[in-house]
Amino acid sequence: MPIEQQFFNRDISWLSFNHRVLEEAKDTSLPLFERLKFLAIYSSNLDEFYKVRVAEYRNATLHPESYPDIPRAEKVLEQINSIVGKHWIEYSKIFKGEILPLMEQSGIKLHLEGYPKKKEHKQFIHNFFHTELIPYCQPVLLNKGTRSFMRDNRLYLAVKLYRKRKKEDKKNKSRRAKYALIKMPTNDHKRFIKLPRIDNQYHYMFLDDALRYGLPELFPGYDVVGSWGVKIARNADLGIDDEFWGDLVEKIRKNLALRKTGTPAGLYHDRSIPADVLKFLMRSFDIKPIELVETGSYQNLHDFFAFPNPFAPKLEWQTPTPIKPFELEEAGSMFEAIKRKERVLHYPYHSFDYVIQFLREAATDNKVDEIKVTQYRVASNSEVVGALIFAAHNKKKVTVFVEVKARFDEANNLYFARQMEKAGIKIIYSIPGLKVHAKMALAIRRANGVRKRSFAYLSTGNFNEKTARSYADHGFFTCNDAYLDDMECLFKYLEDQSRKPKLNKLLITQINLRKGIMNRINREIDLAKSGKDGYILLKMNGIQNKNLISKLYEASQAGVKVDLIVRGICCLVPNQEYSKNIRVLRLVDSYLEHARIWVFGNDNNTEMFLSSADWLNRNINRRIETAFPIEQPELKAEILTMLEMQLEDNTKVRLIDENLNNVPIKGKGKALRAQQASYKYLLQLDNMVREENMRNKLS
Repeated sequence: MPIEQQFFNRDISWLSFNHRVLEEAKDTSLPLFERLKFLAIYSSNLDEFYKVRVAEYRNATLHPESYPDIPRAEKVLEQINSIVGKHWIEYSKIFKGEILPLMEQSGIKLHLEGYPKKKEHKQFIHNFFHTELIPYCQPVLLNKGTRSFMRDNRLYLAVKLYRKRKKEDKKNKSRRAKYALIKMPTNDHKRFIKLPRIDNQYHYMFLDDALRYGLPELFPGYDVVGSWGVKIARNADLGIDDEFWGDLVEKIRKNLALRKTGTPAGLYHDRSIPADVLKFLMRSFDIKPIELVETGSYQNLHDFFAFPNPFAPKLEWQTPTPIKPFELEEAGSMFEAIKRKERVLHYPYHSFDYVIQFLREAATDNKVDEIKVTQYRVASNSEVVGALIFAAHNKKKVTVFVEVKARFDEANNLYFARQMEKAGIKIIYSIPGLKVHAKMALAIRRANGVRKRSFAYLSTGNFNEKTARSYADHGFFTCNDAYLDDMECLFKYLEDQSRKPKLNKLLITQINLRKGIMNRINREIDLAKSGKDGYILLKMNGIQNKNLISKLYEASQAGVKVDLIVRGICCLVPNQEYSKNIRVLRLVDSYLEHARIWVFGNDNNTEMFLSSADWLNRNINRRIETAFPIEQPELKAEILTMLEMQLEDNTKVRLIDENLNNVPIKGKGKALRAQQASYKYLLQLDNMVREENMRNKLS
């Protein structure tokens, strides 16, 4: 078989994942607003996909010599647009055929594509348009010579109209169509307008339709034929090709504005838009046919995240209260708890507060001399950054590596970097050609220049207390010197790449990670060939790297059983002769599965790593990533139990087949939903510890 047929296209594979997200909106067992949330997630995901991946394909069609690693770009673009077009049809059926009727049954009426019939509503819309909307409306009549611009991701109405006939022209039937564009004032008004409550129902309408109501008044002297929602997604690439010289941070600052004015990656348009209107827009804004994206009547449906629920918290999924482990609460000090034993927290089932507590304790501990942290994505009002600034004010030496190239978080990271610099924190900025994606923190204690017992934190997820409430990740606390030695070496490497670290525990990309993975797969292959059980379990967000996938194919052919839990991109093709021992599962549920876990059977002496790294090319080749071993039997058993729940999930897990379909798992026995089961399991574990402690006190 030709080698290219042994690997799915990464972006077609990603569309399979996003379709799985869309499927959650069809799940009738979910609360209404949870289903609406998945419609919003699908839309938000797709917007980013077009701004990043589709934009790159578009550039490859224009400049193929600059993109040798993107073959057949135009053909793939056609395939993407065809798949997305079908998805939007399904999206519309779910929204209009399922969600809207359920909303109405629940007492919420969202009026679409027209105006409410009730007199009170008509009067409200009339008043709203004249008092609230008109000041923000700036219609632009488009002519062949008109210079206009559509901003990235902003909503517009494309309007078709004719000049009104004069009395003397009524016999002349021919009129030339005119076209106009109106930017919707979404910065000044909410997307969903609340109308007066009538008939014991809450009524809402799209801002788009309130604007449509006033079109005749915005174009006096014209007959308005119709209007259609459109938007442009622009290339999100910052366009920094020369990041190996000069001031990279300053270049990023200057180039952030390019996102608003970048080349078009896609023109989203209502599929009912007339051909002449679409043709005029394409000519006016230099849109190629390959850049057209057919959608429904409304764009930017990620706004459903903010759809008002007048009955809250009813109709919503009730997030379980994060567990506060008894042993951490009882210890009163994170350092004391870590001294007793290594700890793993599982977010969002466990509270992220302990990470903040760890950093604050480091800020106030008299023996802590230095704190070192990597920052990739932090919350907009970051308590993590606040704790580090607090430490600097307490005369601690604080060093933070800030990855300013974290896509869509560049401005946020630059802002916090400036705030930390003002507080006296040493900031190390991005490494040219590499992104630092590792998630780690060190609290170093010293006496007379010699390191004493110190503490470390390593994680699969970011230092972000907001996403920690919805992303499923694992965080590891240790005071084991072997980890600390490796982490200190890695921080020195981040400051000076000529100093290659010598590592004992950690696997680090650019140093030893690829070799470490290959050696462990080879070990499972040798076990299988010798008649023993070879086993590999890998959980990641994405797997793309052909060398690593080929190694898994080799393991499969040798008889190694391989289980993959891959949320997103999966370029490995299952159900083939060379992959017959590989099973690929996808878990999509209320929490975003973000953890990376690698398990190797090792002849019943299981070896486990948690990692910041997926097996995408960018992670393996162009990032600094960490993988760290979990060696305590108790902690390994805990994580393995959660993984086994995901392997046995028959509710939210899907089997990925050779056609990239998400195939439901046929239920065997009692229904199992891994995320709910994980919370119950961890709560039960904590209750057992609490009860044992009580028994010990009584005895």
